[in-house]
Amino acid sequence: MKLLSYRIGDVESFGVLSGDGVIDGAEALAGDATTIREVLERDLLGPLEHLTARRRPTHALADVVHLPPVPDPAKILCVGVNYVDHREETGHLEKPEHPTIFSRFADTQVGHGRPVVHPPNTKQLDYEGEVAIVIGRHVSTVETDADARAAIAGLSCYNDLSARDWQLHNSQWLPGKNFRGVGSFGPWLVTLDEFDDLGSVRLTTRVNGEIRQDATLGDLVFDFTDILRYVTGFTSLAPGDVIATGTPGGVGLAAKPPRFLAPGDVTEIEVSGVGVLRNEIVAAPEGAG
Repeated sequence: MKLLSYRIGDVESFGVLSGDGVIDGAEALAGDATTIREVLERDLLGPLEHLTARRRPTHALADVVHLPPVPDPAKILCVGVNYVDHREETGHLEKPEHPTIFSRFADTQVGHGRPVVHPPNTKQLDYEGEVAIVIGRHVSTVETDADARAAIAGLSCYNDLSARDWQLHNSQWLPGKNFRGVGSFGPWLVTLDEFDDLGSVRLTTRVNGEIRQDATLGDLVFDFTDILRYVTGFTSLAPGDVIATGTPGGVGLAAKPPRFLAPGDVTEIEVSGVGVLRNEIVAAPEGAG
């Protein structure tokens, strides 16, 4: 099942993808949930799938404005340097004992097809294609692969766009990752039951149609179980929380010379079994600071 959050006119809602249309989920559930986060909190994925199985689409997909699949996560956590080739290109040659974890804010996210405004005070905006995990239940401990699968509602595409100059001001990456609206998430959440072999899921990043990154989840340094085991060692997770699991080699920063994004560039993050997250980089309005 593919779930998306969207706006049509002045109304925000969520729905289930059905061909080239969207079945409104709030309508199908008769108001028992009005967001994907509420669907997960109230354990309504099963009823939602049943109630939408034979419904006709409420809207044409082309008519809706995509929002991040979970616009209001309580937590967004990101995993740094978590692919073997990305560790090599950035000089991290030894496998660490623990994953590197940092956080994003919810207002850094935009949906599929929405413009990403190039911050005027960075000269080093970089793409980072990633596979995002969306948490499906309250989780305080993960130990096994079965625990991890039970914790995950589904997967989506993520572009952990980074202002590298701000990221590298000091050892804390937070500033470079949290410019408002500079990060994208979507186009939808695909429930985990649609993935049999997670290691074979392929992640590809294109800029203006050129492939820049290409890897599978089998290339992760720390897999989903490792990540969730570590994260739940210091914090609990809640339905709708998002974890961006890392980016492969091929980032613009590591190219020689570096290849950063500029207004007019188009990024596409493709995850097999999910789809394509597409965003155009646009210039900031004149006078923006």
